[in-house]
Amino acid sequence: MIGVCIPAHDEAADIGACLASIQEAARQVRDEPVRIVVVADACGDDTAAIARAAGCDVLTLDARCVGAARAAGAEYLLALGARWMCCTDADTRVPPDWITVQLACGSDAVCGTIGVDDWREHPAHVAEAFYSHYQDRDGHRHIHGANLGISAASYRLAGGFLSLVAHEDVRLVEMLLSQQASIAWVRNPHVLTSARRLARAPAGFSHWLREHLEAAPASTPLAGAAVAG
Repeated sequence: MIGVCIPAHDEAADIGACLASIQEAARQVRDEPVRIVVVADACGDDTAAIARAAGCDVLTLDARCVGAARAAGAEYLLALGARWMCCTDADTRVPPDWITVQLACGSDAVCGTIGVDDWREHPAHVAEAFYSHYQDRDGHRHIHGANLGISAASYRLAGGFLSLVAHEDVRLVEMLLSQQASIAWVRNPHVLTSARRLARAPAGFSHWLREHLEAAPASTPLAGAAVAG
């Protein structure tokens, strides 16, 4: 079985489109079932109801911690027998081949890339700065919880997601690298995510855009290759 884990905090506005795209990707998997779990963390809106209406499994937490939410979803899927887990975010839309491309990589983990579907909440130079410096290619070294896949065996060996309010995805991949796990750093599958200014996770992608790009012109080099996701 293939599992898909989506942490969500007050995502009623976006999660319907996210789940529709994942369900389309799940239909491309011919040989085994795909189980989707939404972890509704400290939600005060209809996130959980929308996910249930879409036919997804729903866990509820009151942790207000994306690492704890991802970990809870992963443990749920592992208990159901998932051999591979795909991770994304509730404000992200995945391509139809998202799952099948991850599986075809034949690696312990897959780190994919992201694009942004709407830059209207940011100054005009931010999009130019992002695309000037982002490694939108195979061999990139970006880590995004919005586009990550991992085998169940590797996830267990790495110790799983830590209960961190940010960068739980980075810590997991760092542990995989320390264990010489095979990681596919691939451009595809490529997902679309939001660049909203009202961030759900502190120090996540929205925070990174504000801190690293809004204050600097597009010609300013960025320090390092990592981009928070």
